[in-house]
Amino acid sequence: MATLRRLQETPRHLLVCEKSNFGHNKSRHKHLVETHYHNYRVSFLIPECGMLSKELKSLVMEIGPYYSVKSLPLHELITHEFIQTFVKKGSFSALTYNASIDEDNAVALLPNGKLILSLDKDTYEETGLQGHPSRCSVRKPMRFVISIDLMDLSLNLDSKKYERISWSFKEKKPLKFDFLLAWHPTGAEESTVRSYFSKYQIQEHQPKVALSTVRELQCPVLKSSSLTGEPEEACSALELLDWLGAVFCNADLNNQPYNFISTYCCPQPSTVIAQACLCTITGFILPEKIQVLLEQLRHYFDEPKLAPWVTLSVQGFADSPVSWRENEHGFQKGGEHLYNFVVFRNQDYWLQMAVGANDDCPP
Repeated sequence: MATLRRLQETPRHLLVCEKSNFGHNKSRHKHLVETHYHNYRVSFLIPECGMLSKELKSLVMEIGPYYSVKSLPLHELITHEFIQTFVKKGSFSALTYNASIDEDNAVALLPNGKLILSLDKDTYEETGLQGHPSRCSVRKPMRFVISIDLMDLSLNLDSKKYERISWSFKEKKPLKFDFLLAWHPTGAEESTVRSYFSKYQIQEHQPKVALSTVRELQCPVLKSSSLTGEPEEACSALELLDWLGAVFCNADLNNQPYNFISTYCCPQPSTVIAQACLCTITGFILPEKIQVLLEQLRHYFDEPKLAPWVTLSVQGFADSPVSWRENEHGFQKGGEHLYNFVVFRNQDYWLQMAVGANDDCPP
């Protein structure tokens, strides 16, 4: 009965809201985008807009590519050649897919060169490597996390530490995974991901882009200076986030008595806009691409616009071993880790960051 009660409980979530200005010298917007590594979906909403500008549309269509590779041996990610070719010459990300973070073994390579392994107890013990118990383990540890710094390893490939890790991945416990891969080179591109891993089953993918125009949309009224909202004058950041979720799901917002699917309605005060442009990009999207998109949306108001604000929402992979930076992530009852920017005409912005279950508080 106790287990049944726990399953019926509303999942615990953490939401952090803050406001700042893009021109402020202590603004954290760049750092928070750069350290949210594994992004699955990016959506932006522009009120009073029927069609994207050429600049925005071009940017959206040039987000990719990314790659999927099947049964890639883990030792391929710690070789000297791989580190020199990709890790040291750009931002390389890798993430296991078709793996449930709470049940299966999962691996992530972060752009800073950290290789994160989230392993079940048996696999962890068989590797013979040192790690620490997962914070997502209930009662006795059943999962463990191993962190390997590839940049540090590359300084001395003759060290006992490198030899032990290489021996573990090649001989003691050879591990293979299906990976998603993406690379953002910092200089002239000397190699390509597809050619480097050509001896494995690798495919190139382009993110899926969905563009739509929402007509007669009821929007909450916002004041950039008030995160918590003001009675009868402006809605809060939390109310906006709920409303955005409903818009992205294409839910009805009128709370009609005959609607048995959704009883949600737009928070008050609100205003009806003639049209809004909604764009959703789905794939394996690097932080560098999102940073460029955010900059473009910032400059949307360089010329006079009817829109009072625009939003940019980013969702991370539910089964990623990390959320922000190297903070451990678990699925439990949700698996969400996401953030949302609300960009105002005066270059003020709201930033909302959310995680669930047992994750650390967003940075």
